[in-house]
Amino acid sequence: MEEEKKELFPEEKIEEGRPFFPHHFLLEVIVAYLVIGVILTLAILSPIPLHPKANPFQTPEGIKPEWYFLAGYQFLKYVAKILGIICIAILMIILFLIPFLDRSPSRAWKDRRVITNLGWAVIIIALLFGLLGYLSESTKTILGKKYYFDLRGFPHQTVEEPKK
Repeated sequence: MEEEKKELFPEEKIEEGRPFFPHHFLLEVIVAYLVIGVILTLAILSPIPLHPKANPFQTPEGIKPEWYFLAGYQFLKYVAKILGIICIAILMIILFLIPFLDRSPSRAWKDRRVITNLGWAVIIIALLFGLLGYLSESTKTILGKKYYFDLRGFPHQTVEEPKK
């Protein structure tokens, strides 16, 4: 087999190669230290300037969270922050306790109207607040008229300036 290899590729030498440790490993360590040194040097020579300290209790205007937090965030705009957080926490506790509170032997949803209606109400309210959060602080054209939706999602018709 080796004779066939030598006949097919006469200029190719068959080597055993170098072991990974310590040769290749030390080369990788040296490169890693060089990269860390370059990054550290750049961080020392051109530091990022410090900005004013962030206030976690004051949210800047115009900021929107991801879609899965949008309904809760919009709800917090309508009520006081602490009251809104307490309401959302109570809702989460109720949703967690529903399996323990509903002890009826029947599993048909028609027999559990209170729980089913509560679930539908939560879904509809979450969709409503999510839609209001999506529309807030934006301008949309509806039936040919431009509307500006304020921070709470209420529409205000805008007057277009005449084009010159």
